[in-house]
Amino acid sequence: MSTLPTSPEWTQERILSLPKVSLHDHLDGSLRPSTVLELAAECGYAELPEQDPVALGQWFHRGADRGSLPLYLEGFAHTIAVMQSASALERVAFEYAEDMARDGVVYFEVRFAPHFHTQGGLGLDAVLEAVLAGLARGRREYGVESGVIVCALRNQPTSLSLKLAELAASWMDRGVCGFDLAGEEAGHPAKEHLEAFQLIKRRNGSITIHAGEGFGPESIWQALQFCGAHRIGHGTRLIEDIAVFGGKVIQVGSLARYVLDHRIPLEICLSSNVHTGACARIEDHPFPYFLSHGYRVTLNTDNRLMSNTTLSKEFALAVATFGLELKDLERLTVNAMNAAFYPYAERKRVVHERILPVYQKLRGTKNREA
Repeated sequence: MSTLPTSPEWTQERILSLPKVSLHDHLDGSLRPSTVLELAAECGYAELPEQDPVALGQWFHRGADRGSLPLYLEGFAHTIAVMQSASALERVAFEYAEDMARDGVVYFEVRFAPHFHTQGGLGLDAVLEAVLAGLARGRREYGVESGVIVCALRNQPTSLSLKLAELAASWMDRGVCGFDLAGEEAGHPAKEHLEAFQLIKRRNGSITIHAGEGFGPESIWQALQFCGAHRIGHGTRLIEDIAVFGGKVIQVGSLARYVLDHRIPLEICLSSNVHTGACARIEDHPFPYFLSHGYRVTLNTDNRLMSNTTLSKEFALAVATFGLELKDLERLTVNAMNAAFYPYAERKRVVHERILPVYQKLRGTKNREA
């Protein structure tokens, strides 16, 4: 699944050189295996299943690739366990920014649940401060721009989601760019956390919600119409609101029309959707339908450690599986930057200074060679 195309047009170097934008990736699902081992040694955590970085990375990936979201999430207990100090959080955040820059990412939004990182005595504000310090260092050293999305969890108390919404709101002008609700969808409707979303909306904040990954279109509808989501995390099962027969669209439901007409961005994560069972095979993923029918699709990694991926690998996977061309990758990238929870002027600057010139140059080179 992660093999890069080998055609002359799509070399590894060319895909790496493309400017990219990442909107959906979890900090605690994207550590370097070597860092997990070193942090475990520093804090005395002795529960890791492997002591070699390669073997540990393979263990995380095997555990995640079991066709079940609950099973996919099991490995997070280990990464969260070693992210309980300010120094560990700052290191992980800096290395995250470094890895993204090396992958050609020019802007990213990384999400995590701060309350998971208070077991060592840190308060919620101290957790955010440490992560933002690491990202700021990454920006200074590598020029990669970023924002943080604060996550609440569906299966946890609504009082906690409200507290996390208050935390996100208090840091909105200091590096936090949005608020999210993650976790298992089935049995945990987003509307139960309505008070948290209302607080974010009153503070003029931005909302993305995991929906349509482990549950059907009803979850997406609730995220949009009850909770006011500006983007949908995954959205894979929106395809269930569209009737296709014999390769032809027979009927488009009102929800799918709404998402299309209102330009609601979909944070698509190809590899992860197969690993969690949201999609049985990559070839069956509705991504190409959404892209070809004008939905505001973006391409993301979800958890780079757990899914053994990078954004370059996800681009390559889309090229190899669905025959994407340069113009499609450009569109995905511009879609993502336009959908970012970043000030309009900054989004415009990144598009026109860091994304379009590279694609224009590549198109010109290709045309001259032809």
